[in-house]
Amino acid sequence: MDGTGACIVQRDFTVLLEKEHPGFEQAKLQLARFAELVKSPALFHTYRITPLSLWNAAASGWTADDVVERLRNLARWEVPGKVVSDIRTWISRYGSLALVKSQDAPNTFCLKIRGTDPSLLRQLEKEPALTPFRLERDGSRLHFPAVFRGLLKQEMARLGYPIIDEAGYHSGHTLSLALRSVLPNGQPFALRDYQVEGVQAFAGSITSDGYQGNGGSGVIVLPCGAGKTVIGIAALERLQCETLILTSNVTSVRQWIAEICQKTTLAREEVGEYSGDMKQVRPVTVSTYQILTHRHRKEEEFRHMSLFNERDWGLIIYDEVHLLPAPVFRATADIQATRRLGLTATLVREDGCERDVFSLIGPKLYEVPWRDLEKCGYIAKVECQEIQVAMSPSLREEYEAAQGRDKFRIAAENPRKIVWLQKLLRLHEDRQVLIIGQYLQQLTQVAGVLHAPLITGSTPQEERVRLFQGFRERRFQVLVVSKVANFAVDLPDASVAVQISGSFGSRQEEAQRLGRILRPKATGDVAYFYSLVSVDSREQHFALRRQLFLVEQGYEYSIRPDDVSCLDAVSRREVL
Repeated sequence: MDGTGACIVQRDFTVLLEKEHPGFEQAKLQLARFAELVKSPALFHTYRITPLSLWNAAASGWTADDVVERLRNLARWEVPGKVVSDIRTWISRYGSLALVKSQDAPNTFCLKIRGTDPSLLRQLEKEPALTPFRLERDGSRLHFPAVFRGLLKQEMARLGYPIIDEAGYHSGHTLSLALRSVLPNGQPFALRDYQVEGVQAFAGSITSDGYQGNGGSGVIVLPCGAGKTVIGIAALERLQCETLILTSNVTSVRQWIAEICQKTTLAREEVGEYSGDMKQVRPVTVSTYQILTHRHRKEEEFRHMSLFNERDWGLIIYDEVHLLPAPVFRATADIQATRRLGLTATLVREDGCERDVFSLIGPKLYEVPWRDLEKCGYIAKVECQEIQVAMSPSLREEYEAAQGRDKFRIAAENPRKIVWLQKLLRLHEDRQVLIIGQYLQQLTQVAGVLHAPLITGSTPQEERVRLFQGFRERRFQVLVVSKVANFAVDLPDASVAVQISGSFGSRQEEAQRLGRILRPKATGDVAYFYSLVSVDSREQHFALRRQLFLVEQGYEYSIRPDDVSCLDAVSRREVL
């Protein structure tokens, strides 16, 4: 704190990190452990320290002293006293309350205090938001019906008191399996070091007496292409129990099934697909969030939510856990006795439900920075570029006259983006290129101009499989995709992604789209991620927010301005 530090810590719990400071890179890595990036303008990156960011740090083993000391080492001036005291308060609350089984009644759980603050129990007794859970005081504990296990944890997190769940887990029906050391194609197979660490962080320790340790519920955060599916399969093998796996789409369901059959000794008939096409409930069952939340009318019950009770599951894996829909959160609150593993590339949720993931799935148990895996060659090196596309005079006039969302859409569908697509395809004529967008009319137009196949939400599953396979086999160079390809699509040879429009300021979407090209390339080539953004528009404003998560992971977007010399008097029709 001698006036030379990289960070300025403010009283509102924001931290300004000077981008040109020589300690920028190191400070960025440290801040990411206990704060979240909220803005990244040219001169200073802005981070915010929140209770949730501190609880996740605490779950990873950080103490209040660790955070305060690190912050003071990074700070240019004295850290405000209120910031220090609140950091200590928030972290002290993680672990201050534990949930255990009652020794007196099998259907009753208890909240017990760790520490010396009995006034906390009195405070909780009087809390109106906890009245529905029928808390009853018994000395130094609060008893409540076991049925409220999940809902109480959820509400307590919202009140600022995360609960450590020590009530244990149901073992589920035993399922015997092993990981293969040699795959069916003859290639050797073994877990990477970080995958072993991830499984250990989740599973804790298992002894001859059964499950013990601090694992069994939580989230593993790894970039796309780093083998999150393998960690899920290894957790299944570690626990040796019947397992339900939930993921984002049918393509992902079938990829999971193929990976399980390839990498374990389970027979194909032991692994089921539960989707719109088939309803197989088997010892390992893979389904989608969409089928679980499907209903014909809003007033109907979710008829497929019963899948949670179809078998004696010992483990539930939530792939792409950042996509977990609200109805599945409610179901997850009811199955807290089942071990839960969340897998994701980013814990960012645009709906603000990060605390629900924390309380109902579990804390962040393990994470590896994207750039660390890139240095080891586990994911591809990617160069990111934002191309600022000019609008023609007539389009600019239309844009200025529009209101609200119409402004964004006009900018997003700027026809000049097709000119840039053609330039980029000539630049990367030997590469497999994904063109990803939001608006179906724009995507249809692009596919027509480029004579490229198109996959949207209405494309039948069989046709999607055929087109994805054709792209993998290099039968065509360019594939145009809607947001259905944001998630869990394995296209290892894709090395260029061009984003032509997106869901406003969605950070998770930006990360997932870049993830489509993160598989390591056999040639070792660099991959390229381009984002086409209409200059001086709402789209450009949202682009800054979209990039935040990737900037935090160490990716830098170079800016390429448009060449407007040929744009005079160009209209929509003339560009096309």
